[in-house]
Amino acid sequence: MSAPTVTSVTEASPAARAGLVVGDELLSLNGQVPRDVIDFQQLADADDLAVMVKRAGAALPRLVRIDKGPGEPLGVEVSSAVFDRIRTCDNHCAFCFIYQLPKGMRRSLYLKDDDYRLSFLYGNFTTLTRFTELDAERILTERLGPLFVSIHSTDPELRSRMLRNPKGATSLRWLSVLLDGGIEVHGQIVVCPGVNDGDALEDTLAGILDLYPKLATVGAVPLGISQFSHEAEMRAHTTDEAAGVLDTLAEWQAIYRKTLGRRLVYAADEYYLLANREYPAARHYDEFPQHENGIGMARAFVDAFRRPQGKGPGGVRHGFFASVDAAPAEGYRAPRLPVVAAGADHRPITVLTGAYGARVLAPLVQDHPRDDVRVLGIPNAFFGGNIGVAGLLTGEDLARALADEPKDRRYLLPDACLNEGRFLDGLTLADLPRAVEVVPSDGRSLRTALDGTSFRSACAA
Repeated sequence: MSAPTVTSVTEASPAARAGLVVGDELLSLNGQVPRDVIDFQQLADADDLAVMVKRAGAALPRLVRIDKGPGEPLGVEVSSAVFDRIRTCDNHCAFCFIYQLPKGMRRSLYLKDDDYRLSFLYGNFTTLTRFTELDAERILTERLGPLFVSIHSTDPELRSRMLRNPKGATSLRWLSVLLDGGIEVHGQIVVCPGVNDGDALEDTLAGILDLYPKLATVGAVPLGISQFSHEAEMRAHTTDEAAGVLDTLAEWQAIYRKTLGRRLVYAADEYYLLANREYPAARHYDEFPQHENGIGMARAFVDAFRRPQGKGPGGVRHGFFASVDAAPAEGYRAPRLPVVAAGADHRPITVLTGAYGARVLAPLVQDHPRDDVRVLGIPNAFFGGNIGVAGLLTGEDLARALADEPKDRRYLLPDACLNEGRFLDGLTLADLPRAVEVVPSDGRSLRTALDGTSFRSACAA
């Protein structure tokens, strides 16, 4: 087990007053060794805190007394969310995107976790195949929710086959334990054509009503297939298949509303694009509880762009995570780039996005009063396959697309393409052949930029 290491200290916080500094290892709090940042935060809530600190260069650790009010934030962020070992996934799903990554990318991208703590903290989906009674006891006792569970199928044999793990046939019993214990749980079905769609999807939706009606929501998302997939069984949806999924979900939404009083299941935005159908109205998404899972994101974007002064959809959280003060920013919490307002810039504008984003943005830009704005949908040659979301664009694809673009335009890029200032392939804005401005990935920010205020952080030369 590694000790949490301080990565930042808030000015004038109890930690700062006690002399804690970046690099300090916090070996114990009030004599207890935290397993993860959840333990850490609970221990740090004490008003009389004794922390065993090991400082770089010091021969021995020392005890630091920290005076703070009950529940007052300690004022530190630590190096990782889990101090013991992250529970990795023992499934071998054919549709897992990690198996579809090429070699040579950043090591962190290949981490395949199945840890309920990361589900609670960051909204990662867990299959529960590595779940234990001790895990259930802790979740129920400490009320660790919401959690996010990959369902895929309620048929034990089919789920086991999809996860390529015999424990997949039985692990959903823990979902019943969590729901019966009053824990908020959101589910997900990755729909794979010819595998768990059609009648199998109907059976799953019926199984959810029968076995797991207390689920908060269920999102149905299409699988993404990159050119690096070696799974012959996995393929993209046809237009008719995508329409069939939407029709099936609509029928079951009506059944759920009649029996449970709510829609329960929602389709990913990609399905409407694949089926060439309009997005439902905002009210259809019931305050967008699975917004960051790509469900209702397009509708929220369109409405915010068209009504930038509006209140905006309620319930949208940036990432599914629960807020824990000391937790490091990871996943959707990871910093994109610092975005600040800059002065007005009247050059013509090109909005950079993925193939799917271009289909959402093009009608909005066409209706905008400015006639010098264009949308450049960039094919994802790096991943290939059916990958079309902006968040998976790489610096390599952007550089290729920008190489022949004119220099006298402004180029706007959604911040979803970047994580801690880097694209998925490790490139940065400085590696692009044109200066690019980073805009927050919401309709209001893009509309503000088009109306005359640019949102900019670091730009390429």
